[in-house]
Amino acid sequence: PADAAPAAPAAVEALEITSSTGVVTFEVEVARTEEQRATGLMYRKTLGERAGMLFDFKVDQPVSMWMKNTYIPLDMLFIRADGSIARIAAMTTPLSTATIPSGEPVRAVLEIAGGQARKLGIKPGGRVAHPLFSGR
Repeated sequence: PADAAPAAPAAVEALEITSSTGVVTFEVEVARTEEQRATGLMYRKTLGERAGMLFDFKVDQPVSMWMKNTYIPLDMLFIRADGSIARIAAMTTPLSTATIPSGEPVRAVLEIAGGQARKLGIKPGGRVAHPLFSGR
């Protein structure tokens, strides 16, 4: 049956972050469906330095993430609808089921390899440019 087909992989799109050192470009998969958001980066063993996953929650809302079945440490960037970074949870613990709250309503979460935010000078208040966000 058609409903037994595997979930379509998330599309890979370019995303730019303005950091303290300049503009950094990432190639991110965009998780737009409930199934893609639920799976996220689970079971992956590697994540490139300029790769990541952008979780689109469609509307601003308080969100919580976790690291269940996720084998690599991640930096989670909680992003408001205008593209500004509200909070960064750095070097999250692999396989942890502890919840990681956004702290305020956000539109999206960007997960990148653990340590990359610090390495690239990405901080709360930085801007994320992607068609998902209104601020340009």
